[in-house]
Amino acid sequence: MHKHEHHKFHMRLPRGKREYFMFMMIISIISVNIIAPLITMLELGFSLATWASVLKILPFIWICVVVLVLLTNKPAQWLTNKIILPTDSFNAHIIVNILCCVFMMSIVLTIVAMWIASKEISLEPIQHFIYRWPRNCAISFIVEALLAQPIARFVMHHYHVIVDRSKEALLEG
Repeated sequence: MHKHEHHKFHMRLPRGKREYFMFMMIISIISVNIIAPLITMLELGFSLATWASVLKILPFIWICVVVLVLLTNKPAQWLTNKIILPTDSFNAHIIVNILCCVFMMSIVLTIVAMWIASKEISLEPIQHFIYRWPRNCAISFIVEALLAQPIARFVMHHYHVIVDRSKEALLEG
């Protein structure tokens, strides 16, 4: 891998568990606050009442998203590594990883988020899955690829710049 590409991985992605937690929190909060209201409004219509109803269930969907991120992280990474080569660019790794994560999570959330929203477990989300999932997956991918992940990588980069400068100052001082 080119040195510049390695530097991008080192500066823009989490380096440890604490940073992974921070990275996941940024992405999940942005994603849930955009994706859930958007999908709900496409289902029920764009209104203040619909948005307000989403806000009531958002914490429960967010918890579900966090659990799913933790459960799908390793399988998504495995799938990414099957598709991508170690020599491929940082952007290629990121896009394929986002696709793998969104693919896995959107399958589950297309059903589970509807159960949470309707406050009942029914066959309805499963019966209408084939119509809803492609739309939900596309919306999720766009939000992840264009908003949530770039913002989280931007925060990580700046966090690492501060941390690395602090370490250098300690070593020099």
